[in-house]
Amino acid sequence: MIKLTSVHKEYPRSGVALRDVSFQLRKGEFVFLTGHSGAGKSTILRLLQMAERPTAGEVRVLSFSSATIRQRDIPQLRRRLGVVFQDFRLLHDRTAEENVAFALEVTGARRSAIAPKVGKLLAQVGLAPKARAYPDELSGGERQRVAIARALANDPFVLLADEPTGNLDAWAARGVFDLFREINAMGMTVIMATHDLDLVRAHPEFRTLEMSQGAVVFDSAAEAAVEAERV
Repeated sequence: MIKLTSVHKEYPRSGVALRDVSFQLRKGEFVFLTGHSGAGKSTILRLLQMAERPTAGEVRVLSFSSATIRQRDIPQLRRRLGVVFQDFRLLHDRTAEENVAFALEVTGARRSAIAPKVGKLLAQVGLAPKARAYPDELSGGERQRVAIARALANDPFVLLADEPTGNLDAWAARGVFDLFREINAMGMTVIMATHDLDLVRAHPEFRTLEMSQGAVVFDSAAEAAVEAERV
């Protein structure tokens, strides 16, 4: 489903962002992407969206390859990805339901299907009673739930989350993380970039990819395989 092969990414001004990164993710995995600020987490998420191309190596997402994808096909890929950001990125002049509906409108969904789908999504994230509230009337955790509902609007195969709990207090962060777990339990692949090591350590059942200076320095799946061979 997702495969990075010897991926190198370098920027003209800031220099090397990724160094020989290789890993493969299976359908339905939940993966923590960890590391300090500037380690390369966000660069990987941008490459998965084909917002950027690697300087060398290949990124494969579903049937799309960074080596061969045409610019006009990138929107088709992105419709199969859900993306959640740390800063929510909601439209402040639209209600919660209008923010979710917008994601369906821009992809050409049938108008008659939009309202029922929006209602279902807001119920899924626990915000049906706040459907007509504007972002400024919602707490940080509630805004992130709207953003998650929006990310799920087009039934993506993969959910990418870039520090989704970074702006939340502990209680709201726990609720948002539990929502990601529920989404993953329904079969969706989830890749969550986070610097919250307490959260990562509390959930050893999920795979962890640790980044440092643009390289993958730890893969819990590889460690588990080595341990299994020793037994």
